[in-house]
Amino acid sequence: MTFTTPATNPDVRISQVDVLSDAWYTLRRIHFDYRNNDGQWKAQQREAYDRGDGAVILLVDWERSTVILTRQFRMPAYLNGDLDGMLIEAPAGLLDADDAETAIKREVEEETGYRVSLVHKLFELFMSPGSVTERVVFFAADYTPADRRSSGGGVEVEGEEIEVLELDLDRALELVSDGTIKDGKTVVLLQWAERQRQQQEVA
Repeated sequence: MTFTTPATNPDVRISQVDVLSDAWYTLRRIHFDYRNNDGQWKAQQREAYDRGDGAVILLVDWERSTVILTRQFRMPAYLNGDLDGMLIEAPAGLLDADDAETAIKREVEEETGYRVSLVHKLFELFMSPGSVTERVVFFAADYTPADRRSSGGGVEVEGEEIEVLELDLDRALELVSDGTIKDGKTVVLLQWAERQRQQQEVA
């Protein structure tokens, strides 16, 4: 994401931006004045981590009531107390220079081996707006076993080693309830899928 200083909120005046780190992505400290409800301006500072925007997708086979998820090691989760750092997630990735739809089709095939031609955009969410600029575009797509083109597993040169999981939707929801699935993006998508299934049953 190209950084530009926004000026669309009249209650925010950015005075200085310091780059603290750009070794991998970019960490900035923002100095700004914020106008409180009483009309007084107050000087504040915040740090924001910019890693670009991303996309995530849930592959669903509605006829068999199954979903495709992945399992891989996540260092930040490991550092923050997850026993082995192995998280179950929906396929996801950064957009890089692509639009969201192109990026998620690429990511899903690299990670899972499934090739999908039609994806449905659901919504866009900020997952950690207190510190990270990333906006995540959420997608869903139908799949069948015939859509699998390879074993997936990620891009080896990028250090990815991804296990592909096909789970019953009910089982995936149980893993959310018992705390096994703890990735926010994935929880949101699984709850969306459960709501869609309920609506289909009512119809």
